[in-house]
Amino acid sequence: MPPDASADARTQRERMLAGELYVADDPELVEARLRAAALVKRYNDSDPADPAAQVRLLRELVGVLGEETVLRPPFYCDYGSHLELGARGFANFGLVALDVAPIRVGEDFQMGPYVQLLTATHPLEPEPRRAKWESGEPITIAGNVWLGGGVIVCPGVSIGADTVVGAGAVVTRDLPAGVFAAGVPARVVRSL
Repeated sequence: MPPDASADARTQRERMLAGELYVADDPELVEARLRAAALVKRYNDSDPADPAAQVRLLRELVGVLGEETVLRPPFYCDYGSHLELGARGFANFGLVALDVAPIRVGEDFQMGPYVQLLTATHPLEPEPRRAKWESGEPITIAGNVWLGGGVIVCPGVSIGADTVVGAGAVVTRDLPAGVFAAGVPARVVRSL
């Protein structure tokens, strides 16, 4: 059942970041998403021959952008400010980071094209969904993880260091460090 928002003095953004139910059309959240959308558009329309300008835009958009990290446009996110990307990482075309909850990615990561990092969730019950209640669960990806093309990482998942996830996999549960996982849902195939 959705909380009684009138009895809670916290903002919808505070509720969202705490992983609790919140209303996404709250004016503060709408303003933050519009700001991010404008920066995303500028980034996606930016000149690839001017990587310094692209980095400036990303630093304005994302919460943490590690040194020498590259995101090839197009790139999409909800807020950007809840996204932390470690140093020396690379994400190919089409990364989607729905960051209604924090997304933390360690150093030296690699992501193939069209990877999706999805923190957003919705109630299973029809009435709260109809009332537009949402929530989110954080995603944590340790260092030196490689996500193949089209990998989907679901809300609340953690992936251990040095793990490789095969193309097209859907990661619905935590994966330990140092394994190769593949499939829908992703399962550990072998240790690395």
